[in-house]
Order: sequence, then structure tokens, then C-alpha cells
Amino acid sequence: MTLDKRINWTPAAIASLNLKGKHIAVIGGTGGIGRALSRLLASRGASVVVVGQTFRDAGHDNIEFIQADLSLMHEARRVAAQLPAATLDAVIFTTGIFAAPQRQETAEGIERDLAVSYLNRFVMLNDILPLLGTQRPQPAMKSRVFIVGYPGTGQIGTSDDLNAEKSYKAMPAHMNTVAGNEMLVLDTAKRFSHVNVFGLNPGLIKSGIRDNFFGKGSLKSRLMESLIGLLTQSADTYARRIVPMLAARELEEYSGAMFNSKGKAMLPSPGMSDAHIAKFMAASAALLARKGLQIVRP
Repeated sequence: MTLDKRINWTPAAIASLNLKGKHIAVIGGTGGIGRALSRLLASRGASVVVVGQTFRDAGHDNIEFIQADLSLMHEARRVAAQLPAATLDAVIFTTGIFAAPQRQETAEGIERDLAVSYLNRFVMLNDILPLLGTQRPQPAMKSRVFIVGYPGTGQIGTSDDLNAEKSYKAMPAHMNTVAGNEMLVLDTAKRFSHVNVFGLNPGLIKSGIRDNFFGKGSLKSRLMESLIGLLTQSADTYARRIVPMLAARELEEYSGAMFNSKGKAMLPSPGMSDAHIAKFMAASAALLARKGLQIVRP
């Protein structure tokens, strides 16, 4: 990962950060990084809507909940319609798993990691972007979209067998979701000038994202997560690095920028050409169409 020296910003101290009046959606906000972000945002006064399967913060001030299974694309579309997109100041996408050793398929016939870690974001962004932030009263900044993935790592993906139906290996399948999310950032930045979009690479953080690969609750999974927890930053620490980005005016002119685990700007992966991104986006829409979900790209 190569740092982008054009971009410098100074994070505000969390204790002085006032987000009262801000409306923020956290997709995947019920666990791991998403939950850490949603709780911190709410503690600073933001009104937060979290989307996920199991709500763990009932009764917490400033947090509302939309239940959804985001492995299903019709659920992603329902959530997009339910979100108050026009009045949102920010949307943060954190949903993700790791591809299983053997190919798994959702009820809609989509490889599970692709569905959970990338395609639901593709669907929701497509549906909410035209309206995002357009009805906020006298906004000081553009609405912001944050896509949590692993940008800047050199993964550019391949769209020839996006659903891994011809052949399947866990690592290449997951790297397609990594590439897809980075392309969502670059594609959105190019096509929508009324919002700012940023890619976030948190690095390794203790969470449940690897359960799908090692086996939920397995000894291997517990050992791996314990080791990661000892050697890397926690979800709460990462949230404290990232939340100030929502209010950083220095970033207003840098839509499409990527940031590493310490909040430092970095360059996109080499090879992310406009033609390559367009082909991958078209393949994503075509796959969804084959599964019964029509995508009209605005």
C-alpha cells in the first residue's frame, strides 16, 4: 500500500466532536467494526440507523435498528427503500465475511461471500445514491459514503466468473469482493458529484468476519481471533480513528480517496482503469439480473 501524499487531514479529538443533528446509517452495525462505529457515533450525538440481523444495543440512546439478512439481494433492496437516504449525512458499509473453504450459495443462487461482502453494497448504493443527502437543510458538506474493505492492496478482481460457478477457491473468491468494493468507491466518485465517497482499509481486527472460513466457534477460529486481538488494534480503537472523518472539512475535495488502518490516505490499487471498473460493474448488474433483480444504473 502506497501513501497518497496529496491528502493530509487532522482528526478532531473525539471528546470535542459534536455530531448532534447528524443522521448516519451503518450497514452491518450490529457487530465488530460496525457496532463500534455506531456506538461511538451515537455517543457523540449522531442519530444512527443500524442494519443487521441481531440488534445488541436496544435501549441505547440515538440508535435505531432495521433487521435484514444482507446475504439476500431482495433484502438489500428493501433496506435501501427503507433508509431515509435524502436526509442522511453519511452511510457506512461494514458488512462482510470471508469465503468458506467450500463454495456456499445463498437462497438466491449467489456465492455467499460475494453476496454479503460486496453485492448487497452494490444494490443499496445503486438505489440510494441519486437521493443521498439531497433534502438536508443547509448542509455544510456533501453527504459521505464510507466503504469498509481492503482497498489499496493490489487486488483488481476478475469478472469472467464472478459468481464462481465454473470453479471455486476461497481466496480468489474473496479477493473479488475486495476488488469489487474498491471499484465501488472509484465508480461512485466518478459518477456522483453531489456526494463524497471513501474507501477504508481497517487491516486485521478481531471480529467474526473469519468465522465463515474457520468455522464459527471452532478452536481454530477462537485461536486466530485471540491472536489478532493481541497483535492488532481493536474495533473500538479503529472507530476512534475513523469517526472524525465524518466531520473533516479537509476531505471535501477528495472523493474517491482510500485510507489505511491508521487513517492515512493511500493510493488506489494499480490496474483500476475505467474500462476494467466498467466491465466489473456491468458483470455485477448482469449477475443480479440473472437472479431476478434488475439494476438500472443511474
